[in-house]
Amino acid sequence: MKRSEVNTIMQEAEAFIRKSGFYLPPFAYWTPDEWRHKGDEAREIVENQLGWDITDFGLGRYKEDGLFLFTVRNGSQADMRSKQGKLYCEKIMVVDVDQKTPFHFHWNKVEDIINRGGGRLALRLYNATPDGQLADTPIEASLDGVKRNFNPGDLVELAPGESITLTPYLYHEFWGAGQRVLVGEVSLVNDDANDNRFYKTVGRFPSIEEDAEPWHLLTTDYARYWKGN
Repeated sequence: MKRSEVNTIMQEAEAFIRKSGFYLPPFAYWTPDEWRHKGDEAREIVENQLGWDITDFGLGRYKEDGLFLFTVRNGSQADMRSKQGKLYCEKIMVVDVDQKTPFHFHWNKVEDIINRGGGRLALRLYNATPDGQLADTPIEASLDGVKRNFNPGDLVELAPGESITLTPYLYHEFWGAGQRVLVGEVSLVNDDANDNRFYKTVGRFPSIEEDAEPWHLLTTDYARYWKGN
């Protein structure tokens, strides 16, 4: 992806998020130069990968296969091992009409996916087989605390205010239906490096062609700008 494209996506998403009545934390607006002067006080943001996250899944067609995310809070794997500290994560996402996040499941993470406003969020569900294929077995999921049963491949649509709990080994893909959707995620600690199993081979983090200065840093930019102590 080009940096200029990333900047435009950030700006449009931030305006949509703000218009929807959700506000990002102060560190969202630190400039690249401010990041160069941050020390140990920003360690949690860097190590737990809080912040801006934009992906085209390495497919080069963001409008069709892509996702905007901002991680607001997240714990660490050390927290999970000790069962102390932050054992949770919160993200806000922007999903455009027919813009797919491809089939994937998580080995460890349980997550609530919440329609925070806009259009309807469409999800397609399958259980995973032990070898990572799409299982031909019934699915049980909780929608806002109500147990529901689905057939493999069923489509679930969430209206604003509705949510679904996705458990480990439950394949899901999703996209916006009708209009752009603001999507929340509340989950156990997120580990994008080790806890995503995509059905088809894709890239979680895109390579960036630096044709412009960053408006704000992606989480993958921290290593180049943050010096710590």
